[in-house]
Amino acid sequence: MARIRAVTGQRRTLLDRGWTLTVSTPGGLDSGEVIPAPVPGTAAEALQAAGLWSVEDPAPLHDRDFVYRTRLSGFGPHVLRFHGLATIAEVRLDGDCILTSDSMYLAHEVPVTLNGEAELSIRFHALHPVLAAKKGRARWRPKLAEPAGLRFVRTTLLGHMPGWCPPIHTVGPFRPVELVEETGPCRVLAADLRSGYDGRDGHLSLRLTVEGASAGATGSVEVAGHTAPLVFDGVDGFTADLTLPGVEPWWPHTHGEPVLHGVAARIGSVEVELGRVGFRSLAVDRGADGTGFALLVNGERVFCRGGCWVPVDLVGLSSDRAAYEPELRRLREAGANMVRVGGTMLYEGDAFFELCDELGLLVWQDAMFANFDYPTDAAFLDSVRAEIAQLLDRTQASPSLAVLCGGSEMEQQAAMLGLPRASWVQPALSAVIAEETAARRPDLIQVPNSPSGGPLPFIANAGVTHYYGVGAYMKPLDDARRAGVRFASECLAFANLPEDDPPGVPALHHPRWKARVPRDPGASWDFEDVREHYLETLYAVDPRRLRYEDPDRYRRLSRAVTGEVMQAVFDEWRRAGSSCAGGLVWQWRDPWASGGWGAGWGVVAADGTPKPAWYALKRAFRPLRVILTDEGVNGLAVHLVNDTARPVQALLRLTAWREGSVPVLKAERPVAIPPRGAVALAAAELSDRFFDTTYAYRFGPISHDVVTAQLLLAERDAEPIDESHYFPKGRSLPRADLGLTAVVERQGSSGGDEWALRLATGRFACSVHVEDERFQADDGWFHLSPGVERVVRLRPRAGSQTGNGSRVGVTDGTASAGRMVPDGEVHALNALAPVRYRGNA
Repeated sequence: MARIRAVTGQRRTLLDRGWTLTVSTPGGLDSGEVIPAPVPGTAAEALQAAGLWSVEDPAPLHDRDFVYRTRLSGFGPHVLRFHGLATIAEVRLDGDCILTSDSMYLAHEVPVTLNGEAELSIRFHALHPVLAAKKGRARWRPKLAEPAGLRFVRTTLLGHMPGWCPPIHTVGPFRPVELVEETGPCRVLAADLRSGYDGRDGHLSLRLTVEGASAGATGSVEVAGHTAPLVFDGVDGFTADLTLPGVEPWWPHTHGEPVLHGVAARIGSVEVELGRVGFRSLAVDRGADGTGFALLVNGERVFCRGGCWVPVDLVGLSSDRAAYEPELRRLREAGANMVRVGGTMLYEGDAFFELCDELGLLVWQDAMFANFDYPTDAAFLDSVRAEIAQLLDRTQASPSLAVLCGGSEMEQQAAMLGLPRASWVQPALSAVIAEETAARRPDLIQVPNSPSGGPLPFIANAGVTHYYGVGAYMKPLDDARRAGVRFASECLAFANLPEDDPPGVPALHHPRWKARVPRDPGASWDFEDVREHYLETLYAVDPRRLRYEDPDRYRRLSRAVTGEVMQAVFDEWRRAGSSCAGGLVWQWRDPWASGGWGAGWGVVAADGTPKPAWYALKRAFRPLRVILTDEGVNGLAVHLVNDTARPVQALLRLTAWREGSVPVLKAERPVAIPPRGAVALAAAELSDRFFDTTYAYRFGPISHDVVTAQLLLAERDAEPIDESHYFPKGRSLPRADLGLTAVVERQGSSGGDEWALRLATGRFACSVHVEDERFQADDGWFHLSPGVERVVRLRPRAGSQTGNGSRVGVTDGTASAGRMVPDGEVHALNALAPVRYRGNA
């Protein structure tokens, strides 16, 4: 059933004030001090605010009970709504038990009658004693999460995965608590809202279940300027069906506009607000062999790219719009069009899906199951059925929700541990998820498990895979093609360094640093070792020696290398003729809010600051992209990709540089790129003479060290709309005086702190990046060719100081007094020295 946003005569009061928290021994009397508690929120959040708990050294919370209390008032019948209680909860009203819950994923409605003031209390029982009492032998025991008894209880694995995330235990009313009063002439109990798109017209059906409905009532529904009558069904509901000719469909933002249409209904004097809906179709292209996985949106193949989501607030688990919006906008800004909520996390709040609808971000949603062999008893499966039903009901109108997956790595875990093939699947659990999806969201694409679909669940060239050939398994970059990846729902995990050096870190092998580097439990290596493998391969350095002889150089190369690898892999997957239809980076954001200590999987730091790898993905994810691939003796191939709905007429320019400054090959050609299409050209077609771009034939010494492909729209000397670079001798270009220049310019006419840098170079510059204590560059770690000017905007850093010592506001980045001026350096990996710049106040 779809979410009902508002109904005439229904009063909803958010119970978000006046809550207190006390701690007790399991099942015992309250002990310790009474402290204020935010609701929605968690015990960790309340204890942290009171100075009794620290995210830097998080104490365990599953060995105690936590009791929340508040007072409410009213008269007559009401409904108490609990949108999420983590995890073993007992709710009392004036001492009487009105609800028990053992799943943090279930919402509850409890009818109550009030007679003035009343005390509402929620006791969250200690989880560990509950798990200790659970009995039953699993067919396997994974190393991912502990304790093993977590498989019995519907709670998040966050906080229980050593080497993956901080041990922050989720306890408390982490989702809103509401008091609802009905005063209208009728009560709208549910709304079944379904939409479809046939490539031309939109279709919408609505059924409202109404308590107190009567045959004499009349109603209507309105959407996108079209109105249809609501017809009484003779029992307890009103129905309507609409066809919307030529309606604007919803697209992922890379391929069109994410158009949404408001839906409102009326029954007599009662108005029902149902939010917004998007019209789109979904299908899967399995390919000629039947084992592919390409998502078709409105009949068009979409290359899905993005990342695996990490909650932005692991302590309080905030689910309001303000918590989600900055990170989801950062995803879109990077060119991502899909986000995966994995089975090791938790279901996100309504605002998450609303924002994805607005921003044009597809959602791959796992059911919250991962790695374990789960129970099959009726009570457990009934709870799962209710969990999936509630998820699909509250997201029923959401066009962004595209894939519902049965969970993460359960099939893979069983297969890798050597169990027989029949034991890999969990049919009872899968059946419940499939049945609820078919009944409530038949428009969604169902995936049984991630990964799955091949002769082994984790095979890359069939179904969906978790691809770590390039990455954890340290395969060469060309494995991204050789593996024949069809769709990577996880990929490319590295220990990605933040852009700025963390304060006070003497060396990157410091014990505190290494403690935060992600690792798989039981492995003798971590993901920093993986990064160093590619550092040695791509830049021809000994990372261990470099780390102690020249730590600054080590850090800069380490920041560059993971982005270079990610960009190379996505370029391979997006090229014309690729077998791959999508890749989601593991992970999008770091979970550790640790002031820069440690290099996490995230391409965005825990404070929201993009890392160098983020900028590389932003280039790789562009809707309009030029790609270079080495085809061996067939030379260099140029791939032109256009995801947009418009055909593109452009100029393709190919240049080979000797010593980064002398063009030994220069060729141009007008090109036409069809909408939502890709074309491939041989570089040899662009020139009227032979040129060994890839140094495949080796006739004498190589004549060049870089090949650049640029795509320009209009003026030939304008900044390219996209470019790619090929390094026939490797990325380790010798350091030299590049003639790099940086000119500071004031932007706009408001006289505020709006600045930009105009960058140019006389010689090819590798991984150009800006360092400025007060300003953050909006682009970085890009290669810069001679003859091209790159304008990089500078944004004031939150919390930085102006010239007179006042601080920049966190919200808008403006100084409260005085004026900041840019003052920093521009670096390139192959430059002998950085370039200084300073603006004029």
